[in-house]
Amino acid sequence: MTDTPAEKRPNVGADLKGKKGKMKSDNVKLGYDKSAQRGLLRACGLKDEDFKKPFIGIANSYTDVVPGHMHLQEFAKVVKETVRENGGVPFEFNTIAVDDGIAMGHRGMRYSLPSRELIADAVETMAEAHAFDALICISNCDKITPGMIIGALRVNVPTIFVTGGPMLAGTLPDGRKSDLINIFEGIGKYQIGEINEEELKTIECSCLPGCGSCSGMFTANSMNCLLEAIGMALPGNGTICAEWEERTDLAKRAAKQIFALLEQDIKPTDIVTYESIKNAFVLDMAMGGSTNTILHTMAIATAAGVDFPLSEINKISESTPCICKVSPARPEVHIEDVHHAGGIMAIISELFNSGRIIADARTVSGKTIGEQAKEAKVTDRNVIHAIDTPFTADGGLAVLFGNLAPDGAIIKSAAVDPDCYYFKGKAKVYDSESECIDALTRKDVKPGDVVVIRYEGPKGGPGMPEMLVPTSLIKGQGLGKSVALITDGRFSGATAGTCVGHISPEAASGGAIGLVRDGDEIVIDIPKRALNVLISDEELAERRKDFIPLPPKITKGWLYRYSKLVTSANKGAVLE
Repeated sequence: MTDTPAEKRPNVGADLKGKKGKMKSDNVKLGYDKSAQRGLLRACGLKDEDFKKPFIGIANSYTDVVPGHMHLQEFAKVVKETVRENGGVPFEFNTIAVDDGIAMGHRGMRYSLPSRELIADAVETMAEAHAFDALICISNCDKITPGMIIGALRVNVPTIFVTGGPMLAGTLPDGRKSDLINIFEGIGKYQIGEINEEELKTIECSCLPGCGSCSGMFTANSMNCLLEAIGMALPGNGTICAEWEERTDLAKRAAKQIFALLEQDIKPTDIVTYESIKNAFVLDMAMGGSTNTILHTMAIATAAGVDFPLSEINKISESTPCICKVSPARPEVHIEDVHHAGGIMAIISELFNSGRIIADARTVSGKTIGEQAKEAKVTDRNVIHAIDTPFTADGGLAVLFGNLAPDGAIIKSAAVDPDCYYFKGKAKVYDSESECIDALTRKDVKPGDVVVIRYEGPKGGPGMPEMLVPTSLIKGQGLGKSVALITDGRFSGATAGTCVGHISPEAASGGAIGLVRDGDEIVIDIPKRALNVLISDEELAERRKDFIPLPPKITKGWLYRYSKLVTSANKGAVLE
């Protein structure tokens, strides 16, 4: 058989779709030279007509081991079917998902924050390798949402998020609404003999009634609410519960809306801008989100190429009243209550009407954030206060600076009793979370102590583990107002009390937290945004002369590689 010159061969893909080069997926489906790629796609079930359609990647974080994700397999079917109905070809792929509550208190927690980078890499890898024209990201819990955003920003094709939704609150035997924090506090109460083992099991079986992200304003729900302010998800994303039919309707609308984004070529970098990041932090302050939102939003800003100084967050906090408090700051209020009160857009409407929202920031809905805010209103003033009658005059998060945190530290001020806004106490120093947990179990921590947990930062942990176990034990033992905790690690969104995390630089990088000794006096001053150890600069300098950071805890595998590449918490703990 005589070979036909290339210029005379039929362009097999040319008649499969209109204008050549219009879609990114042309790289794997258009032209005679893509016959092998088309053959492989046909093996996946594609027909001739499918090669004329946009390829939509469905990034799904389904897993059986995380309650926030265990329903996402069925949830994704709705998204895929809607994509098909609207003329696209859906390709579902999975990312990993770590349950922080299950990983808590053992080696597994060190993998939680690093998993964000693996998720970002997975989204980037799958989208680039298979030339997807657009992405629909189905996330839900703590690291998965920011990881997928970072990956989507790298790929920068039209993208929309629809998360799996929050869990309904549980109910304790006495009728009080409950969530995960009640279980951890129950452990502390059991340790001091306030409840017995049977009562603890009753709490364990009452607080988490089904699928969804844990029902308080913890990290997962904080990030899924912030998606609305950033503009990457439709209104309702943060508060429509996982088990409600309304969540399915939201998934269908999001899957349909991706085609409008494709038509207009609206990409993540068109939406994630300085203005939208600032709007996200304004909402964060108004609703008292998790301290982890700062870590993740700074990382998102870095991925978007947005320069957002950490010091700017205090300016936002000082001018943004906290108008919505949710568990753990207000144990009787949960995400479902925020939805019934008007949802996240109702909070944003209060901020918009008072001039605190940058109104012309774009969103995936096709409307500006200001246009969306005008359509929302508050329906329950017990849950969402008016801007002139806030819970507190300033925001629910604060960045502290001082000789212990030259590059900053984070506290969830919304979850601190006002009587504890100024705390002075003597240091009890532990070089790991496990050391501290052992001390708390022995009841070594006493009123007036400032617990110092170090070598748990991004590099030293490695992986910057959350400290929900020690903070919950402190509260469960009745020490919530009389003991403070500071760390270069981080906290769960469920943490409440005088707890300062993200101290930068961390001990493993030579930070001053590594120089603190038992008995040193430490002052936490939230109104002044200050965190200091009361020793002179000369004494600190003298201690530094002999200071050698502890050697790495882990010397092989992914965590070792991570520890060598990760930056400080004030930079979002991104990899370099």
